[in-house]
Amino acid sequence: MTSQSEEVLQNDQHRPIVRVGDTVRRPSGWWTPAVQALLQHLQDVGFSYAPRPGGIDGAGREVLSYVAGDSGATGWYRIHSERGLRRFATLLREYHQAVEGFQPIPDLEWAVQPSDPHELVCHNDFGPWNLVYDGDEPVGILDWDFAAPGPRRNDIAYALEYAVPFRDDATALSWHHFAEVPDRRARLEVFAEAYGLTDTAGLVDDVIDRQRLTIVHVEELAARGLEPQVTWVGDGTLDESRRLVAWAEHNRNLFT
Repeated sequence: MTSQSEEVLQNDQHRPIVRVGDTVRRPSGWWTPAVQALLQHLQDVGFSYAPRPGGIDGAGREVLSYVAGDSGATGWYRIHSERGLRRFATLLREYHQAVEGFQPIPDLEWAVQPSDPHELVCHNDFGPWNLVYDGDEPVGILDWDFAAPGPRRNDIAYALEYAVPFRDDATALSWHHFAEVPDRRARLEVFAEAYGLTDTAGLVDDVIDRQRLTIVHVEELAARGLEPQVTWVGDGTLDESRRLVAWAEHNRNLFT
């Protein structure tokens, strides 16, 4: 591969992503300067799991270092085991520890509105599909577009929604690829312990609140004309998101 050739990594009409040499080029947005500052901080403090920032190229695309490994749908299988679930939780904790000293530049805008309290900059999309793996070990975290200041429990709750998961049995088996229906209560406890929480009090409510916040984020981004969020608002995707909230509220016994 020459330095000028482009390898398509994601052929999505709204978010085409290509590799050029040892870099990745992806669409930039109003949030990109803030994200680049965040990634620079993570590089400065030696957090090796975030891509290195490279500014904006001549085509107006964000430039990041390429992180080699497996990512996307294969990430679901990496968190099925207790060991994989624990590593998923500890990586989130390691990120939070690395970002604690970061002071956002006041004039830079995030993709979504910061939420109170502004405890640290949350990744806001910490799911297994956004981790890069070398075998069973995570080596990178991708897709920082939706990072924004907020309470760390926003990230914890978001990760729990997908890792526990807060889905019905059929979805846990099909979409999350579990071989059998998971013990959701046990998985929530394992994650909490691995992250370093002293108990699981309030976590179910946190997840439900975070599900609602995701809906707000989609509506915010759609209002600014961002795709695919505009489509999601128009095609009923948010109705499904609201059904997920209702399901979690009516099945609390599975988690407590």
